[in-house]
Amino acid sequence: MQLFYNDTLTTSSTEIKFSREESKHIAKVLRKNEGDVLYITNGKGYLFTACITFSNPSQCHAVIESHKKQEHRKYRLHLAVAPTKMNDRYEWFLEKATEIGIDEITPIICDHSERKVIKHERFERILLSATKQSLQCYLPKLNPAISFSDFVAQKNEDQLLIAHCEETKKQSLKNVVTSKLNTTILIGPEGDFSKKEIQNALSKGYLPITLGETRLRTETAAMVAAHSIAFINS
Repeated sequence: MQLFYNDTLTTSSTEIKFSREESKHIAKVLRKNEGDVLYITNGKGYLFTACITFSNPSQCHAVIESHKKQEHRKYRLHLAVAPTKMNDRYEWFLEKATEIGIDEITPIICDHSERKVIKHERFERILLSATKQSLQCYLPKLNPAISFSDFVAQKNEDQLLIAHCEETKKQSLKNVVTSKLNTTILIGPEGDFSKKEIQNALSKGYLPITLGETRLRTETAAMVAAHSIAFINS
């Protein structure tokens, strides 16, 4: 199954015209012809079935034959993760977390952050590609980068957790998470959160957690968190 994406589709849509790039992929790479079926998502949970009416590398058209809503997970996960020094490591996290299951991502700029600028458009393309590859109909939301202090100051009714490496009292993630609830987890940069940031988060209701016995890279910690939440809710 090949999944395409078009955020303009609604339940009342009757046809779709593909971009030149997608048309070339459909006609030349996939060798799809008139009468062949395509599957498309709008990233908002809907899967559309369409039938090709015109196939050309320059322009492909299709009529929408049906649509259905993909059931969402019983929980929502929001990871606020500091950008990594090496950009490709953050991109790897975005791709794999999307495959596992995540709803929202916020890059947070921390006291120890070495990278403070992100490539928002590139990150969005990675999320979209991973969404299509994993055949999901919900595109994760990528928020603009925000300072740590501004993020934790926001009103948030999720389960609030902060993973850090300080030698203080912390609980294992599996022991504090309640299944089928929304969860927000803070993951720090290389060098970890500062003590000031940790205290700030705790004062805002965040619970300190550990993700294991070993010290993890930022992107690895984020991946462990995403998988652990998915496993707890499975």
